[in-house]
Amino acid sequence: MLGFLMSTVENESGRFTVKRPTVVTSCIKPTRLMHRDDGVLFADFGKAMFATVRFSATCDANSTVAKVELGEKLSTDDCIDANPPGTVRYRCIEVPLQQGTHRYQVVIPPDERNTNVAGIPMPSDVGEVLPMRYCQIAGGGFTVDDSSLQMIAAHVTFDDDAAQFTSSDDTLNAVWDLCKHTIKATTFCGVYVDGDRERIPYEGDAYINQLSHYAVDFANAVQIARYSTEYLMQYPTWFADWNLHSVFMAWADYLYTGQQSSIACFYQDLRAKTLIELAREDGLICTDKANRPASLEARLHLYHERYMEERGLMDLVDWPPGSFTAGGTGERDNHEMMPINTVVNALHYQACKCMARIAAALGHDGEIIEFDEQAEKVRVAMNEKLFDSSTGLYVDGEGSTHSSLHSNMFPLAFGMVPEDRKQTVLQFVESRGMACSVYGSQYLLEALYDAGSSEHALKLMTAKDDRSWYHMIEQGSTMTLEAWAHRYKNNLDWNHAWATAPLNIITRKLMGIQVITPGWQKVRFAPQPATLAHATLKLPTPHGPIFVSAQLAADGKHDYQITCPHTISLEMQDSIAEHTQIQYV
Repeated sequence: MLGFLMSTVENESGRFTVKRPTVVTSCIKPTRLMHRDDGVLFADFGKAMFATVRFSATCDANSTVAKVELGEKLSTDDCIDANPPGTVRYRCIEVPLQQGTHRYQVVIPPDERNTNVAGIPMPSDVGEVLPMRYCQIAGGGFTVDDSSLQMIAAHVTFDDDAAQFTSSDDTLNAVWDLCKHTIKATTFCGVYVDGDRERIPYEGDAYINQLSHYAVDFANAVQIARYSTEYLMQYPTWFADWNLHSVFMAWADYLYTGQQSSIACFYQDLRAKTLIELAREDGLICTDKANRPASLEARLHLYHERYMEERGLMDLVDWPPGSFTAGGTGERDNHEMMPINTVVNALHYQACKCMARIAAALGHDGEIIEFDEQAEKVRVAMNEKLFDSSTGLYVDGEGSTHSSLHSNMFPLAFGMVPEDRKQTVLQFVESRGMACSVYGSQYLLEALYDAGSSEHALKLMTAKDDRSWYHMIEQGSTMTLEAWAHRYKNNLDWNHAWATAPLNIITRKLMGIQVITPGWQKVRFAPQPATLAHATLKLPTPHGPIFVSAQLAADGKHDYQITCPHTISLEMQDSIAEHTQIQYV
């Protein structure tokens, strides 16, 4: 039975079926501590967290001041970068010391940008934090007790041992560790937020965060994932793509927990967020203002008190556009933004499919038919009107002749591509490489695995170019970045969980554990380890962990062993079953 810790932090106003989870703090010792030749005490805590620091100091006079520097990035060995790029964090704080020996916890001044009306406030009993890995303490007239220096890190409860993954590919293992740590560290607000620059929940970010949190610590993910879903239902952002993701989040909550309380509470809100009211006769939707019913934005809860810049509903496709980059290319693969947008319509199709399942779970039989029929109309219309038979590709929208990666990977990921068109679409998707953002990579990888292109997907996850997860590690970060690198987003931060797609892709696609009935009653085992020589996974579920191992045999095929709770029913294709040993516990 799933339960929730009740928080002492007040909920935002509105309807919630769970409370905002409690944010706890952990005391972390440095992994490396040194006194530099210039007298500065330098500490490396090993991995970045949202934190402050605590230390004990002895000084001779009350007028003494310690200069404390906190940061995410080094400029040289053992020296914090005081001028990092984008919004990579650095802060210098003067701490007044008292005569004698005393203990000090550094108070971090609030940042105006992320503590405005749109940002999620830190719980008052935790206080302000900064994403940081390194600390420097400088000044004269005092000594610091080296053994007292600690990072005080904020996060929700996290079980570091709930999930484990190792494989024969060291790069893939490093990417898993990078993403897993990101999931833990970025829970510092008790809500899924988009990173430290804004601290605002966004639906697309939160959906990837949700799936990846389920993958590494299911028991502690459920409450924050549901709270984030319900928060965004009432305090949404302005992108059509993101409002559609609210339906994805609600369906994932029900699929993974089997609990109906949230989808029942927000059913009418979810109906609005499918954007079905924007459909024209052939099913395709257009978000242009002239096409929007006057009351739709009210039903979407836009223009709430935490809304930014009074923007109305608009299309996203991917982010950022070229205006955030020196080269002006952006992450949309030159997608042509048309009123009838292929990407938005593909997302609408998937939202309708999810909504039909939600309606079925709640017994709304008439609406099952409505949403299934709408999804089918969109699928047919997209294949008739948004597909270029001369190229074998989907175009970016009605009236466009351009085909972006996005216009093809989204239909492929959602199963909209007819069998006789899959080859040309897949070949094009493969040819574009990582021509999308870290957000878009979620759907690119899903599309590749679902089309059987597991080797290409593995190559993308283990790539070492400047549009890869490994490059994030090379840049010095221990959390996933907001963008592939500073050159691709000039205000990027180093703490964005929307870049953690490899976690849920490894568990669901590469190792093949896919929930197919609510509450993990039935699971499909469909592994695609490609050329990995071996891999092992421990995956948390509400019934207990599932253990999977894959070993490449002499015949070029993988042998599998799976240990599964007896309360879960497994299904798999015969070709997989022939090579799988199953043990129920």
